[in-house]
Amino acid sequence: MPTTAPAFSDATASDSALRRFLFGLPGVDAVGLEARAASLGTRSIKTTAKAYAIDLAISMIDLTTLEGADTPGKVRALAAKAVHPDPTDRTTPRTAAVCVYPDMAATAAAALAGSGVKVASVATAFPAGRATLDIKLADVRDAVAAGADEIDMVIDRGAFLSGRFMKVYEEILAVKAECGTARLKVIFETGELSTYDNIRRASWLGMLAGADFIKTSTGKVATNATPANTLLMLEAVRDFRAQTGVQIGVKPAGGIRTTKDAVKFLVLVNETAGEDWLDNHWFRFGASSLLNDLLMQRQKLSTGRYSGPDYVTVD
Repeated sequence: MPTTAPAFSDATASDSALRRFLFGLPGVDAVGLEARAASLGTRSIKTTAKAYAIDLAISMIDLTTLEGADTPGKVRALAAKAVHPDPTDRTTPRTAAVCVYPDMAATAAAALAGSGVKVASVATAFPAGRATLDIKLADVRDAVAAGADEIDMVIDRGAFLSGRFMKVYEEILAVKAECGTARLKVIFETGELSTYDNIRRASWLGMLAGADFIKTSTGKVATNATPANTLLMLEAVRDFRAQTGVQIGVKPAGGIRTTKDAVKFLVLVNETAGEDWLDNHWFRFGASSLLNDLLMQRQKLSTGRYSGPDYVTVD
């Protein structure tokens, strides 16, 4: 079985040791966390910095379609948009990835071949995670075999909230083992974890189990990514690297729709984790509607006028 970071091997030696470690993490000052997130969100940036931030944000998007009505045609169209977000301006960066269900991973892989855009696939009975481990692992194997470069798994929130931390840890280990060379994003569904302390514990649990990314949400519940919960997760990856030398990515997902929102999150990254995370290998946006707003703002900076929503494709 894979092992955790050597610096924390004692923390995962047993269920009781893991519980002691997670409950030994410093408590979160909710008022202070939200105040800092709000304060960083008021930072203004100059026009040249805004142009850089827009292109950076575009390059960090996991362009996503996770609907029951998804078709191969829709996935191919989304892949085309990921490669050339603005067909009239080939200087526009590609997005980081296209994120789909496992049964659409092969279609996405064929459409994106040679483009440099990754294929991400949700798995492990997304979004609820209510399935046996065998089914979850089969879900992962199918996605990887179909060409997924990245796997976005959901944790068992029921197990986490009832204190069965070792069960969650061992499931992440098992999924990581099935990923092979694919990178693993571990989704906590922060809106269901109820407290900031739980989000901090989930962040460390995911990192100890070998997550390549920790991710806020599925985008399928009422409360998804917020500046405060993302700030908390950025603090976690910063502290984890300081203690282990291992860098972990962060992906806020759901509810990030405007360029103004995206810039606020990039400021959070820079001021909390640092410049090393200002790269799509380490930070992603789980969003689709965000891309259109970024494109319109990019066109405004280039031409001096807004082109309007009819100028960009509707996903």
